[in-house]
Amino acid sequence: MKTALAAALAAILALPLAAPAALANGSKPVDDLPEDFVVESDEYGETNPEEMTLDRFIQNGRDGKADMIVCSMGYPATKSGAHEEARAIFEACIKAGYTQAMTWMSYLHDNGYGGPEDPDAAAALDRMAAEAGDPVGQFNYGLDLMRGRGVAKDTAEGRRMVDMAAEQGLPVARRMQDSGYDLDEVTPDADEWKYQPLF
Repeated sequence: MKTALAAALAAILALPLAAPAALANGSKPVDDLPEDFVVESDEYGETNPEEMTLDRFIQNGRDGKADMIVCSMGYPATKSGAHEEARAIFEACIKAGYTQAMTWMSYLHDNGYGGPEDPDAAAALDRMAAEAGDPVGQFNYGLDLMRGRGVAKDTAEGRRMVDMAAEQGLPVARRMQDSGYDLDEVTPDADEWKYQPLF
């Protein structure tokens, strides 16, 4: 038993020494590879594709490839300030029916990130998510209706949408109900200017 354990330990310790020997056959360490070696494409596909990088997920979005992982990468793209890239991801994901992508794209439109500020497009996406049963979409569309931002003002319908989100357990919707539907309860001070009447 001791002999087998000693042999296994010796083999593990010898691994770092084996790497330079493997390079003796003409292989190059990764740092010495030419830049064009990293990814090669031809009609048969890609060699050494970037599989788990943000760049890869952005490219997947631009190529219209949407799955749960690709769609989740829109969030770090947005938070890192890569708003145009996030839009590419979210557009593909919206086409595939991912409601979270709808609410994040609404956020980009509402704030003018990666494109012009467009409250009408933001409200349309919130409505799409709400109609799909997403509680965040219901809550956001309820706010849009109550404020009359991007859509005709309809306080009663807005409250109904907030109630639907609260019924699904969305904490911020319940907080809004508890406040008597006070919009200031859920509006950051920095955004108050956006919701003020123009005249």
